[in-house]
Amino acid sequence: MKIHRLPCLLLVLLAALFTLPAQAEPPKLVKGEDFVVKPAISEELCVSNLFQDGMVLQRDKPIYVWGWAAQGETVTVAFNGINKTTVADKDRHWKVEFPAVPANAEPQAMKITGNKSANPITLTNILVGDVWVLGGQSNMEFELAKVENGNLEIISANYPNIRILTLPYGEAPVEHNKSFPEIHQYSSWFGRHFHKGSWDVCTPEIAKNLSAIGYVFARRIHMAADVPIGVIDASRGGTTVETWTPQSVLRKMASQPTKDLITTWDEKVAAFDPKADLANRIEKKKQWIERKTKEGATLSDKDKQLPTEVEAGPIANHNHPGSCYGAMIAPLAGLSIKGAIFHQGFNNAFGGQAGIDMYEDVFPEMITAWRSAFNDPEMPFGILSLCTAGNPQTLDDYCEKMFDAGVGLRAAQYQTFLDLYNAGDKNIGFVSTYDLRRRWYHPQVKLPAGERAARWALATQYGFEKQVAWRPPMLTGMEVQGGSLVLSFDQDVMDPEDGPIVGFAIAGEKREFHPAAASYAEKGKDGRGRVQYDKKKLVLTSIMVTDPIHFRFAWSRNPLANLQLTGNKDVPFATQKSDDWGLQEVPLSVVETLDPTNSRANRGKIINALKTLDRVRKLQEAQHTIQVLGQQ
Repeated sequence: MKIHRLPCLLLVLLAALFTLPAQAEPPKLVKGEDFVVKPAISEELCVSNLFQDGMVLQRDKPIYVWGWAAQGETVTVAFNGINKTTVADKDRHWKVEFPAVPANAEPQAMKITGNKSANPITLTNILVGDVWVLGGQSNMEFELAKVENGNLEIISANYPNIRILTLPYGEAPVEHNKSFPEIHQYSSWFGRHFHKGSWDVCTPEIAKNLSAIGYVFARRIHMAADVPIGVIDASRGGTTVETWTPQSVLRKMASQPTKDLITTWDEKVAAFDPKADLANRIEKKKQWIERKTKEGATLSDKDKQLPTEVEAGPIANHNHPGSCYGAMIAPLAGLSIKGAIFHQGFNNAFGGQAGIDMYEDVFPEMITAWRSAFNDPEMPFGILSLCTAGNPQTLDDYCEKMFDAGVGLRAAQYQTFLDLYNAGDKNIGFVSTYDLRRRWYHPQVKLPAGERAARWALATQYGFEKQVAWRPPMLTGMEVQGGSLVLSFDQDVMDPEDGPIVGFAIAGEKREFHPAAASYAEKGKDGRGRVQYDKKKLVLTSIMVTDPIHFRFAWSRNPLANLQLTGNKDVPFATQKSDDWGLQEVPLSVVETLDPTNSRANRGKIINALKTLDRVRKLQEAQHTIQVLGQQ
C-alpha cells in the first residue's frame, strides 16, 4: 500500500494512524513519492520506533524504553534478566527505566507484553555500547558514496557491531512528534528513495547511504574503544539553526534578531490563505498546460491533472522555527546517548549580518536544548565549523573575498565553543573544516572532517588525550607594538609545510584590512649567538597598515590560511577576529554612504571599495619591491 507525497507534517500525522497488515508486501516504489512501511504509532501495543531489532542501547546510563498501549493497560518489558512493569496513561503512553549496564557486544533480546494485547513484541540482536547523534544540514548528511575515497570506505564497511538509524524528514514546529515512521523517503536531491527510520547493521550496502562524516566518526571510535557503536543520523539538507531549536526556547529569548525572525514567520503563517493558495496553484497549472499545448508538447493525463489538495503553507516549511527539532529531535528525547556532533551554517549565511547576530544568540541555546532533550546537561557536543564554498581566496582578491556572511557564521561557531569551553564545559568540542577545501559548497573532502571529530571524541571521552590532539591553538593575548600586532598562543603554531604563515589580515582605525606578513617573535639568542624564536608568538605587519589595532584570520568562505598546531597534528587555528565590526561596517570610508533601504546597492559599494583596496595594495607592493631592488 502506498501513500502519495504530502507535506511531511501531514505525512507523519497520517502515519500515526496507518497500520499495515502483518504480512504486507513491500511497497512498490514510485519516483517522487514517500511510502510508509511502519507507522509512527500503532493503534495496538507498540514500542517507539527508536527500539527495534539490531539497535544499540547506551551503556553506563539508565536505559529508558517507551511506547503506547490501550489506556490503563499493564505493560511489562523484559531485558537483561530484569522485568519492568508500568501502566499506560490516558494518552496510551507508557515508559519504563532499566538500570545502567556496561557495554555488551553479545546480542540480547527485549520482550514487551501487555495484559490486554494478544501479541507480545520481541526485539532481537540488541547490543549495548555508545550511541551518537549526527545533526546539521547537507554537509553532514552528504552520503559516503558521494565523497572522495568514499568507495574505499564502502568496500571495507563490514562492522557488525556498528548499527545505523537514519531518521525520515518531518516538520513539527509547535506540537512535537512523539515518534517517527519507518518509510521509503524520496530525495529529490539524490533522485532516489532512501529507507529511513530503521536500525541496520553496518555493511557496505548500508554504509554507502550514511553520512560520510558520521561513518568515519563511528568507525574510528568503534575501532579504538572496541565497543558497539550506534549512529542516529538526524541531519537534513537546507536547514537553519533555528529549525533545530525548540520554538518554546526561541520565543523566550531576549535576542532582538531572534524576535524579529519569529515575528516574520508569525506574519507569514497568519497571512497564508489555503484556499487562495490552491486557487493560485490551479491557475498556474492551467497556464502551464496552455503554454505546453501551444508549444506542441504531448501531455499525459497526469500532466493535465490540476492541484486538488490544500497545503499547510509556511507552518509546514522545514525551516519554520523549531520545525526540525519537533520532528527529528523530539522523538529521540529521553533516550540515553553518548553525545552528538553538528555540522551546519550554510543556510543561515543568507541572512547577512542579521543572520550572524541571530546565530551567535541561538546556537548556544540550541546546544543547551539538545542536552536537555537527552537528559544530560554535560552531554558531549562536537561542533564542526561551516565548510568552504566558492573559488579560493588569493592575494589578488584578498580584500574582496573577505566580504562574506558565511565566514561570520564560522567565527560565531568558534566563539560559541570558546565561550562554553572557557566557562568550564569539558565536553564541548570544535573542529575546523575551512582547509578541507573544494570550490563546491558541498566539498567532498568529508573523511578528514570525520577523522577530526573522532579525534576530539577519543581524546575527551575515551581516554586517548595523550595519543591524539584535537584542541585548536587558542589566542591568549594581543598587543600593539609600534607598527605591528603581536599575538600570543597557548600552544606552538606553524605552517605545516614550513613555509610562510598566511591567513592573517590587519587593520587600523580606517577599518581597511590587508593581508599581513606573520613571523615568529624573537625570544633571545642561544650560546652561539643564534636568534631563538618563540613559536607561541606571531608578529603581524603590513606596509599598508602603519598603525594596526585589529586582526582577522581565515576571513573568507574559502580562505587563504594555513596556521595550525606544530608537529603535523592537522589542527588548524580557527576562523576568528579581534574586532566587533559588522559585515557592512568595513571599510569605514563606505559606511556613511550606505543606504539602509537598498542592501543590494550597499553590497556593490562595499565590494567595489574592497576591490580598490586590493588594487592599491598590489600597486604599492610593486613600488616597494622596485624600491628595494633599486637599493641593492
